[in-house]
Order: sequence, then structure tokens, then C-alpha cells
Amino acid sequence: MKYSVLGVLGLVLTCHLTAPAQTVKTSKPTSQKAAAHKKNTPVAEAAPAQSSAATIIVPSWLPPTNPVQPTATIVTDVLDTKLDVKFDWAKQWLLGNALLTLRPHFYPQNQVVLDAKGFDVKSVRAVIGGKEKNLNYTYDKRKLTISLDRMYARNEQYQVRISYVAKPNELEAGGSAAITSSKGLYFINPLGTDKNKPRQIWTQGETEANSCWFPTIDKPNQRMTQEITMTVDGRYKTLSNGLLISSKKNADGTRTDIWKQTLPAAPYLTMMTVGEFAVINDTWRGKAVDYYVEPGFQGTAKAVFGNTPEMLDFFSRKLGVDFPWEKYAQVAVRDFVSGAMENTTATTIRQEWVQLTKRELPDQSYQAEGTIAHEVFHQWFGDYVTSESWSNLPLNESFADYSELLWAEHKYGADAAALVQQQKLTNYLTEAESKREPLIRYHYATREDMFDRHSYDKGGRVLHMLRKYVGDEAFFASLNRYLTQNKFSSSEIAKLRLAFEETTGEDLMWFFDQWFMQRGHPELYISHTYTNGQVNLRVEQRQDSTFTPIYRLPVTVSVWTGNQSQPTDYKIVVTKANQMFTLPASQRPNLVKFDAEGQLLAKVQEQRTQDELLFQYYHARNYLQKYEAIDQLRGKLGDLAVSGMLRNAMNDPFWAVRLAAVEGFRRYKGPEGNAVRKELRRAATTDKKSQVRAMAVTTLGAFLNEDFSDVYATALNDSSYLVVGAAINALARNPSIGTRDALNALQDTHSPVLLNALSNYYSLNGTADQYQWFLRRMNDVSEDELYTYLQNFGLLMQRMPPVERDKGIQRLEAYARTHPNITVKLGAYRGLSSLVPSTATMKATLQDIRAKEKNDQLKAAYSLIQ
Repeated sequence: MKYSVLGVLGLVLTCHLTAPAQTVKTSKPTSQKAAAHKKNTPVAEAAPAQSSAATIIVPSWLPPTNPVQPTATIVTDVLDTKLDVKFDWAKQWLLGNALLTLRPHFYPQNQVVLDAKGFDVKSVRAVIGGKEKNLNYTYDKRKLTISLDRMYARNEQYQVRISYVAKPNELEAGGSAAITSSKGLYFINPLGTDKNKPRQIWTQGETEANSCWFPTIDKPNQRMTQEITMTVDGRYKTLSNGLLISSKKNADGTRTDIWKQTLPAAPYLTMMTVGEFAVINDTWRGKAVDYYVEPGFQGTAKAVFGNTPEMLDFFSRKLGVDFPWEKYAQVAVRDFVSGAMENTTATTIRQEWVQLTKRELPDQSYQAEGTIAHEVFHQWFGDYVTSESWSNLPLNESFADYSELLWAEHKYGADAAALVQQQKLTNYLTEAESKREPLIRYHYATREDMFDRHSYDKGGRVLHMLRKYVGDEAFFASLNRYLTQNKFSSSEIAKLRLAFEETTGEDLMWFFDQWFMQRGHPELYISHTYTNGQVNLRVEQRQDSTFTPIYRLPVTVSVWTGNQSQPTDYKIVVTKANQMFTLPASQRPNLVKFDAEGQLLAKVQEQRTQDELLFQYYHARNYLQKYEAIDQLRGKLGDLAVSGMLRNAMNDPFWAVRLAAVEGFRRYKGPEGNAVRKELRRAATTDKKSQVRAMAVTTLGAFLNEDFSDVYATALNDSSYLVVGAAINALARNPSIGTRDALNALQDTHSPVLLNALSNYYSLNGTADQYQWFLRRMNDVSEDELYTYLQNFGLLMQRMPPVERDKGIQRLEAYARTHPNITVKLGAYRGLSSLVPSTATMKATLQDIRAKEKNDQLKAAYSLIQ
């Protein structure tokens, strides 16, 4: 799965969670690591003993103690599921008939307990020799407990048929920041009353929501084959797992499709989709590769999804395991509750990410491509081999996350891969400001807690370090061993470690223990001196070793001396909290660069002079080294050498270097002012990358009391929505009468980027006319953008007479109380909170919203908003 909304809410919590550290008195400091333990045993964390002898400061990022969450005990195996379903659109019900083939896992059984949430159960029968007999059962709206006709041994299969009605909208609301709802089955625009939205049905099973629409044992350590029969109106297309083995038109205008998957997968990976889709056909080695989009986007679907066959080929070759499933399809759906979901053979993706117009493609195809690669890789890691428990979720998500780097490296080169590495590391370190958990978490409050920047971004960076340590050949050979040994089964972290140990011959417990089983990351301070023909390199680990280990860090140090075009590389292994390394050097080095490959998952502070950083930029061997020099020196732009470096970087072949340079000139006051502004004007209008043009417009907009209206006017006609949006945001701070008509002409845009930019402009410069515009366009704004849009609406209403605000306040309040997306709720709440000083009853309204909110993450966010 690739989540989407987690970032916004997570960022809000990270930015505001500044609670002071707690002080705990103990008799002696807690050890860095738990005592030696057997392999396969999770690290046990002991609570500090209470005493007045010493004091330990408990950091604010240390999460509360949560219960142990063991892997589900397997009493019964679900071997096969056959479903026959119809839909009542008006009531949003599924009318279902399920035939389950089951078997006791080991011990004899005379009953079976199934997950079945919110059903009306009509009948339960045993199917014996082609005949059926009623079975006794009890049902509490969550669990269906069936008494079998006799005791069955572990080698005996039996079948149970269940007739039921699934009513997902009658379930208690659930969900999290990553997966915003947990009702499993979703009817979109079921009555067709919204003329701007198609009618669709789709499902979302992760984590354990598929039992909201069919009875099963809804745990990731189950595996089953399946067959799903769907009867729908003849105008709709259907999609499910496996192959379409039958499609029959019925006399009443309906059609019955049968989808069959012959290879076993976990129940949460089962899916259905119904809607009016255009299907674009592709192939890979004779297997169908299909793209389902709304008809209006069929012209760009191949441009968005067209690299899928190459991804299947690349990953098959790298892993030495061919894509194993019958086919691969991807479907874009409306109002999806996550970013994307790797259902076996049929990935679901939120339509905002992949249904792109020709004009949107240059700006957004890179995000779509990363998502597509992520979900393709899940077909091996997550589907072919599945985490046995949600505690082991990184075995699915870390690999899918890392695939984004692997694909960028393969398709676009080392710099593109380094950019992915940088972005992902930043994501994790941002989250780590407010919480730090082990990657493999046997303690958590809810399953959805696992879907965070740890399981994704941190896990991907850990895999990158593992790859760098063992080498490419051993890394992919180990992955081949892991996949081959555990195919079509569930797995845990020990199996991955053993696959690497069996391949390399090395005991890697130290690596897996410190990176997978313990929380935190290294916080390094690096310094060096030169004396008597040698470099003395000091590495200090400054992280809190009470709650975080002292790490063993294999790393490369590069030393440039004299006129060397290439440095001398030294491999060192850091093992202590404070450690000195001596490296030979015939003369004082021009540069000593720690972690020259940029592989470490760490927060690094490295002591270097301005001259060393300038040398680093001009002799950099990769994007990360160039970016680091730009980032470290942007505060010294008054120096001609530094501003010259940034001007040089504005012409770099790699667009992200140019982007960093352009951003570095924001509010520049140095001696090359005119030349810099000229370069920024050029970048804003002619750079071939839209992201760089947009950043140049934004940078010019940050020069206070300066007129760049001609640049903004040109940018308003740019082919890129990102650039147009940047111009609108720049004009929001520096409004120009000459561009007002051009802005108003954009009011009916369908671009999410422009809608948000216009909402920002009107929040600062709007009038009563724009009040009506906010209300009119609100339903057109995607859930991803509503968070900001609603806050901007609140800012506009501050300037409206109180008697004219009622409709807007009612709309915000409705979103804050009832919207299914918790990020939208938060945006509406923040929009209302901006009206507190000027609306007498608003404090009471906000207090009531807080009191009635059931989502703990939202309640935490609300408590931080003044």
C-alpha cells in the first residue's frame, strides 16, 4: 500500500508535539541494548527502575507502552473462497453467497469462527457430497461461530455456504491517517445525483476490512484461492483478482462476470471494482497488463501507466523470480481511502494521482510513476510473500518503498535515485521528531499505527544500507532466496535475516537487531584534523543511548588531496560512542567527506569549512554531495564564491540541483543582485523542468517590495500548472491590478494545483464575490487539497460581515463533524478556528467538535490548535 493522507496529519502532529521531556529517576542508566538473546526473539524493553540515585530524561519521542500484538493463532485454514454477489446501489448493500473451503490447521475441530462484520446472516449450511444441511451458528455482528456437523481432522477439508447481506455503511466508523476508513466496501455516488462524479463500487481490504463484505478469517497469515461472480448493470466494467473466465449477458440487461485466481493469497488482498471504465490493454511476456481509467482519461493512460511492463521485466530480472501472477491490472477510483493498494493482480489507485491531462503529465507523472513501481513490487513483497502479522509490516512496505529508488536508479540514473533517498530520509527524520519506534513492532495500539514513515521510509533506507553492506550481487541473491523459500506463504523478519545469512555466510544479527528491532537512529557529529601526514577523523554518536543503541556503522570516508581528480576511499566501521580513525594523507586534504555515498540512515553534522564545502560542490561525485554543499552554504550568499557556486548550480544537468540553487537564492541580498535576478528570470521562463520554473517564480516572489509582475504575467500562461500556481501564490503576496483579470479567468479551472493557489490568493485578497466562489468550487476540490482550501476559506471569512458567514460556517462545520477523511476534518476545524476572535459562539462549536470526535489522532491534533 502507498498511503497519501498520513503526511499532512503526521506533519501537523510533528510540528506541534513539543511536550517537554519527562524525568525518570533510576538507580543506574538503562543499558543501550537488551541482554543477549536468542535469534528470532524480539528485543524486550525493560522499564527503568524507580530510584532517587540517578536521573534519566525520557524524550518526548518515546511512545507510550502499548500491548503486545502477537501473530494470530491459526486454528482453521481458509483454502478457497467462492463468492456470488449482487449490489443494491440505493441501500448500498451487497447481497452475497459465499462458499468457503476450510480445513483444521492442526488440531481436530468441530466448529469454525469467521470474521463477518455488520452482516445480516440469512443461512449457514454445510455442503456435503453435493447436498446441503443447515448448521447451528451464533453471530454477534463481528464474529460468526459455526458448529460443524462433526469433528474434522487436519487432513479433512469441508465446505460451508453462507447467505448474507453486507451493510458496510451501518458499521461504526473506523480508519486512521493512512487508511481513512475501514468499512471495506464503498459505493461512490450510488444514486447518481452528483453529475460531476461517476458511479463506482470498490473495495479496500487492508488491514482487516474485507470481512466487512465477505466472511473469512481476516488475518494476513491465511492464504486462499478464490472465485468471484459479480452481477452488474450491463454498462459497467468489473475487475477482480485473477482472470476473467466468464462474462454472460442476462435477459434483464445485467451481466454476470466470473473472476478466478488460482494462486493463493491473503484475504486482505481480495478486491472488486465496478464502474464505467475505459480499459487500455498492454502485455508483458504474454500476460495481460491492463489500465482501467475513466473514459475521459484514456488518451493519457498509456503515458501514465506505460512503464508497467518494463517494471515487471526489470523487477523479475533483479529478483530472479518472474512476476508470478496470472495478470496485472491497475484501476483508478474516486474517493479512495488511501493512496494505492496492491491487491493481488489488480492494484487500486486514487484517481487524482494517475488520471492526468496532457498538461498535468509533466508536473505529476513522477509521483504516479513512483506509486506504480511501489505497487508493482508489492506483487512480490506483500502478495507472493506476505507478512505473517501487522507487526512485521515492513517486510511488505519497506521493500515496496525501496522499489521506488530501484526503479529511479534503473530508469533515470544515480542522481534520480539519490533524490529519492534524500526525500525518504527527510520524511522519516521529520516523523522521528515526534515518535521513534522499532521497525518490527510487537507492541502497538492499533494495526493502522504500523502505516507510518517508519515502516515505509525508514525501512527503505535500512534496506539501502543492507544492500550497500553486502553488495548488489549478494543483496539480490538473498532476496531471491527469501522469495523462493517463502513463496505463497507468510513470513517474519527472522526469515529475511536467515536468507541473507545463508547467502552471505555472515551472522547479520547485529544489523537486524539494531535497525529492525530497536528504535531511533544515529545522531552523528563528525570532525577532523590534519597533523604529521595523517587525518584524524573523530566520529561521535550523540543520540540518547538510554533508549537508542550505539550503532555499528560500516561507512566510506573519501579524502581529496593535492590535484587529485578522484579521492581515496577508506572503509571504516564505527562501533563506539566516540571514536577516532587515522587515515594517511601526504598533505593537508582539500576535503574529508564522511559517508561519501550518502547511504546512512542518520542525522549527520559534519564539520567543514567554507572552502571545503566549495571544493565538495565542484568535485562532487553525486547529487547528494552537491545538494549538501548548496544547503550548507546558502546562509553565506554575501560571499562572491558562494553566490558563484549557486549560479553555476543553476546550470547543472540534473534538475534537482538547479532547483536547490534557485531556492537557495530566496531573499538574496548579495553583491550580484542584478545578475542573480536576471538568472532567476531566465530560470522562471526557460528552464526545461517545470518544477525549476515554478521554484524560480516562487523565489522571485520572496524578494520583498520588488516588482516582477512581468514574470508572473508570463508564468500565468505557462504550459505547467505548477508554474501557473506559483505565479498565483506570488501574486497573493504582491497583487497586481494588471493580472487580476487573468486570475479571475482561471476560476473555473479543474486543476487541483490552481484551485488551491486561487484559494490562497483569495484568502488574502478576496472579496464577497470570492466567498461565493469558495462555496461553489468546494465540491470540486480533491480530498488531498481540501485541507488547505478549507483553511483559506476560513481566512477569507474573517473579512466578511458576520451575518454573511452562516452558510460558510455551516459548510465547514459539516466537514469537521462528518467528513470521512480525517485530514479534511482537520482542515475544516482549522478553518473554523481562524474565526474564533470574531465569532462569539465559535469556541463552543469547536469544543463540541473536539468532544464528539472519536479518532485519537484527530483529537491530539485538535488539542494543539489554539
